[in-house]
Amino acid sequence: MALDRRGFIKSLTVVGMGGAVLNHRRANGDGGETGGDPADAFGVLVDIPNCIGCRKCEFACQKTAGFTVPPIETFDDKSVFATDRRPQPHAYTTVNRYPNPTTPAKPVYVKANCLHCLEPACVSACLVGALRKTESGAVVYDAWKCMGCRYCMVACPFQIPTYEYDNALTPQVRKCDFCAESRSKNGGVPACVKICPNDALIFGRRGELLKLAHERIRDHSEMYVDHVYGEHEAGGTSWLYLSSFPFESLGFVQLASVAPSRLTEMIQHGVFKHWMPPLALYGLLAIVMWLSRRTEEAEHGGCVTEPEFVDEGVPV
Repeated sequence: MALDRRGFIKSLTVVGMGGAVLNHRRANGDGGETGGDPADAFGVLVDIPNCIGCRKCEFACQKTAGFTVPPIETFDDKSVFATDRRPQPHAYTTVNRYPNPTTPAKPVYVKANCLHCLEPACVSACLVGALRKTESGAVVYDAWKCMGCRYCMVACPFQIPTYEYDNALTPQVRKCDFCAESRSKNGGVPACVKICPNDALIFGRRGELLKLAHERIRDHSEMYVDHVYGEHEAGGTSWLYLSSFPFESLGFVQLASVAPSRLTEMIQHGVFKHWMPPLALYGLLAIVMWLSRRTEEAEHGGCVTEPEFVDEGVPV
């Protein structure tokens, strides 16, 4: 089987890009972690039993993000709960309704948005550093750097990042940024937390939120399952959840405690350390030469002869 020119160029591109990406990440210290103590990063504790499904968080989020937002009264429409909704390019957070098996008249409402992982898979997968994890806990996005590969969408275990497919000229990856810009300028809390009328969203340091969550579970064991979602899932997240029912019944993804980026970066480091890219390149060149030699021998009946040189003389 001969390797054509196009396949050869593709192989060289993959090897070269892999080495360049890893070197760039090493040089910039971009390993997908905050570089600080996760307990000091900011987070939000979502107390699901306290959520009443008012959707005011959706309104505040869209308004803060600068989107065109209808009047707040329109968010009282309960018909949207007929289908399960996911965050969209112009709706960074959504609230969904789930049946309550013990009290059918009181459904369960769950807010969905970016969980801002401690070791974000989207940051690890980004080839150009368009996504990064800040020390404050937010995973933020730089549209100017983004090349539209959408690897972050594939890498995210929670399937949160979305893409502006309807924007042909300047499409961007969109997701909740934890109100990072407004908080850095004005301080305070995220817009969704500020507007929540029922204390379902609590903003603070992650370590303190975990302590509060476990206190609530211990003091009200009849109300909560003994599980804080986000404490260990995918290596830990900045958004933490308390629930009265198993999380898998509320649409939460069951994940291991090891961050997905740990596995992918371990593979990357295993492949590219000890000068592996040059060795792979030279090995590829050797294979191409060997395949070309075999093809040429087959075309000439098993032997390859050098073209005979005939000296026709030099013109006077």
